[in-house]
This record gives sequence, structure tokens and C-alpha cells, in this order.
Amino acid sequence: MKRFKSLETGFASGWMRVRGGRRHRGYDRGFVLSDHADWPQLIRTIQETGAGRILVTHGKSDVLVRYLREQGYHAQALEAHYEDDSDDGEEGAA
Repeated sequence: MKRFKSLETGFASGWMRVRGGRRHRGYDRGFVLSDHADWPQLIRTIQETGAGRILVTHGKSDVLVRYLREQGYHAQALEAHYEDDSDDGEEGAA
């Protein structure tokens, strides 16, 4: 991604609270946002970022993608495979 100098990347996750998380994963911006946020907080945060494109990886991604598209956002589900990044030790799934 670094070769596309006109693009910036961002990542929203509760993991962004961990020191060096953004830098370690190679993102330009890190937003601390738990995937356990409630709907109004999640929508407000998306609006406040001014993001032009939203990729959804957790939970009811089809519902969120549909809602965001209805609001005029370029949103899509992104199938992601996670190593053990959950608090309870269970393997996450998209």
C-alpha cells in the first residue's frame, strides 16, 4: 500500500488501543472502535470519519452494508480471516 502515495489507509478496531497497533499493522490512521459498539455509536463514528469507503468485517455485515449504501456510502463486506484476536480465546470469523 505504501507505493500508492496518494492513498491513506485506516483501521477501526478495539485493538487500536494497544500501543503500536497502527504502526505494527502498517496503517496511516488508527481509530479506537470496539466491534462491540452499539448501532448509534457505530453510525456516528462512520459519519465523523468522513470515510469514502467502508469495509465491514464483523457481525451482521450484510445489514450494516445495506444501511450504509442506503445512506449513500460506498460500503461492502470484506471476508476476513482472523487468527485468535478475540478476548475469550475463540477464533474469530468474518
